[in-house]
Amino acid sequence: MEPTGHATLNAFLNALAAGLLYAGWVRIKRAGDMAGHKRIMIMALTASALFLVSYLLYHARVGSVPYPYHDWTRTLYFVILIPHVILAAVQLPFIVIAVWFALHGQYDKHRKVVRLLWPVWMFVSVTGVVVYLMLYRI
Repeated sequence: MEPTGHATLNAFLNALAAGLLYAGWVRIKRAGDMAGHKRIMIMALTASALFLVSYLLYHARVGSVPYPYHDWTRTLYFVILIPHVILAAVQLPFIVIAVWFALHGQYDKHRKVVRLLWPVWMFVSVTGVVVYLMLYRI
């Protein structure tokens, strides 16, 4: 796969994860559908895991991709990229913890973790798409 095609796959997986995270939130908050929520969240977890594997393979192959522009968008890019990278690294153990609690029926603990985790995961997924667009499409 060509490097930009691989980057496009990564952006797609991030967008898919964000859409599934939202759909999972809707299933549990608006519909109270725990079984539907679980199915959708497993899909979101899978999309994010596939993204992580794809991302690591991509960057092992092409290395770091510098931002190509030296105008005002460069500052904006780093304002988005820096929290994206930090939160992406920080969220992983919390995802594992949240899944562990859910799979073991510890829903009160699960809810406490995801109150903070869900918006972070959404932010990372959405800003992943924004970073892609800024690097490869704008």
